Amino acid sequence: MDPVTDDDTPDEPRDMVRLTGVSVGPGFGIGTVYLHDGGLAPIPEYRIPVGLVERERLRFADSADRSIKELGALVQRARAMPAEAGEELACILEAYEQMLRGSRLVRGVDHRISHERINAEAAVRTEMGELIGAFAAVDDEYVSARIDDIREVGRRLIRNLARRPRSTGLGALPRGTVIVAEELSPADAAQLNPRLVGGLVTGLGARQSHTAIMARSLGLPAVMAATGVMRHARAGAKAVVDGSEGVVILDPDAETLALYRDRRVGFLRTRRNLQRLRDVPSVTRDRVAVHLNANIELPTEAESVLQAGAEGIGLVRSEFMFMNRKTLPTEDEQAAALTTLVEQMRGRTVTIRTLDLGGEKLGDALDIKPGTNPSLGLRAVRLSLVRRDLLRTQFAAILRAAWHGPTRILIPMVCTIDELTTTKAVLAEVVADFRARGRPLPDPMPPVGVMIEVPAAALSADALARESDFFAIGTNDLTQYALAIDRTDEAVAHLYDPLHPAVLRLMHFTTGAAQAAGIPVSVCGEMAGDPRLTPLLIGLGLRDLSMAAIAIPAVKQRVRRISAGKAHALAHQALGQPDAARIAALLDHFNAGITGSGGR
Repeated sequence: MDPVTDDDTPDEPRDMVRLTGVSVGPGFGIGTVYLHDGGLAPIPEYRIPVGLVERERLRFADSADRSIKELGALVQRARAMPAEAGEELACILEAYEQMLRGSRLVRGVDHRISHERINAEAAVRTEMGELIGAFAAVDDEYVSARIDDIREVGRRLIRNLARRPRSTGLGALPRGTVIVAEELSPADAAQLNPRLVGGLVTGLGARQSHTAIMARSLGLPAVMAATGVMRHARAGAKAVVDGSEGVVILDPDAETLALYRDRRVGFLRTRRNLQRLRDVPSVTRDRVAVHLNANIELPTEAESVLQAGAEGIGLVRSEFMFMNRKTLPTEDEQAAALTTLVEQMRGRTVTIRTLDLGGEKLGDALDIKPGTNPSLGLRAVRLSLVRRDLLRTQFAAILRAAWHGPTRILIPMVCTIDELTTTKAVLAEVVADFRARGRPLPDPMPPVGVMIEVPAAALSADALARESDFFAIGTNDLTQYALAIDRTDEAVAHLYDPLHPAVLRLMHFTTGAAQAAGIPVSVCGEMAGDPRLTPLLIGLGLRDLSMAAIAIPAVKQRVRRISAGKAHALAHQALGQPDAARIAALLDHFNAGITGSGGR
C-alpha cells in the first residue's frame, strides 16, 4: 500500500504568501510555478507505516549504492583527464564515495528512517541540515569547507531516491511558466525562452550578477534573493512576480490576481507607448546626438534589438557559444553563429567581445578548475592568452563573420599594454594565415577595442588609447573591482554603487583619454540602461551607450528630455562630491526637473 502523506492535496487551497527580494528585471509575471531542480528542490515529507520501514531502508540503501556506482564511473573519467587536474578531481570524488560508505550521514539517515519513520528523502534533508549546522558552528577552515561536500552527496542521494536526472532542461517549458529556484547559473539562464517564461524567482542572487543581467537582457520580470521562496513554493501553483518592486506572491487570491493583471496591462501599455520612439532620433534638447546600441547575451535577441530601434550591437557576449556543451565549438560553428547575427543586423555595426569565461561564467567545455577567487583569476584576455588556440579560432570565426557586415572586436579585462599588443599580434597571425591560404578577408578589417573594466586600465587609458581603435567602459566589473565588492555575493551586494566618486572619476579619466586620442568611447555596462543615470553619462561626455534592448526606449525618452549643456554642469558638480549619497541626491533633483518635459 502507498504511504499516506500529511501534506495538503494539490487541489486544497493554500494561504497566500508574500515575499520580498531584489528587483532584477522590471515588469509583472503571472503564471504557474516550475521548481527548477538544483538538487535540493522541495521534497515531500511523510510518515512510513511500521510494516514498510524496512522497505524504505532498502530504498535508501539502493540510492546509496547507485550514487557510489555513479561516483566510481566519474573517478575513472577523472583519471583520464590531464594529470594534475584529473588527480585532484578524482580525490574529491573518492571522498564523496567514502561518505556514502557507512559515514555519519548515511548512518544518521538510516536511523531516522528506522526510528522516526519518515521517508528517505526527508531523512536525507534533515540529516544534512543537522550536519551542516554542526560543521558551520566550528571555527575551522577545513571543517567549513566540508559543508559543500555534504551538500553534494546529499543532492546525489535525493536525485537517486526520486530517480531524477542531474538537471532539468529549461528550454521547452509551458507558456507562462514562473521559474522558481534556489539559484540559477548563467548556463541555466542561457536556456530560457522569453516567449515561454513568464517570470523568474531565486532564493539567492544579486542584482548585478551575470544571471540577473541575462534576465534583464531577455526582458523577464525577475526577483532574486527572495528568502524562503523554495520553502513556500509549490510546483503547479499560481505565482505573481513583481520585478519592478522586488515582490513575489505565491498562491495569490482572486483579488491579488486581478490587481496584478491590471498592473501588468498598464506596464505593457507604457512599454508600447515607448516603442513609438523607435524611429525618432536620439538627440538631446540642444541637438547633441547620443547613439544607443544593444548588448546581447544570445543570438535569439537579434529581432528584439531591431524592434527596439538600436543603431547596432555594442556588445555581443560570445560566451553563449561555449555554454551547456561538453566540447569546444569549432571555427565553423562559431562562424555560422556570428555570421547569422551580423546578417540579421542588416548593415548595423556588431561589436563582438572575445571570450570572457571565468568568474561565475565557467564553461564545462573548457574543463577549467575555478581558482580561489575566479573573478581575479584566469579569465577573459588572460585565459585567451594562455589558450591561444581558443583565441585564434575565435578570431578566425569573427573575420569570417565580418565579411558579411560591419563588425568590431572587443578585448575584455585588459590591464596592460602588453596584453593588448600580444592579442593584436595573435590576430595578425590569423590574418596572415588567411592570406597565405587564400581565404577572403573583410574590407575594412574589424577595429580592435579595449574593454575598460579594471581600475588599472582606466588609470592607464591614455597609454591604451594609443594602441586601441575604441574603448568600451564595462561599468559592472569596473565598479566591482574599484570598490572590492563581489557583486554576486548577497552579503555585500548592497554596497555595490556605481555612483561612488571613485567609479565616476575612473570613467571621467577614461572618457577624456579617448577623446584626446580621437577614438570612440562607449558605456556597455548596466549603468547605460538606467534612465536615471543617463544625464550623468551624457554630462561626462559619453555619446555612445549600449544596453539591454528592452531598456533602449526609456533611455531614448530621457535623452530627448535632457540638455547636454546642463548635463555637463551636473557631471562637473557630481565629480566634486565626496560620497555617492550626495551624487545621487544631485542626480535625482536634476531628473525631477526634466521628468515632466515632453519628448519631441
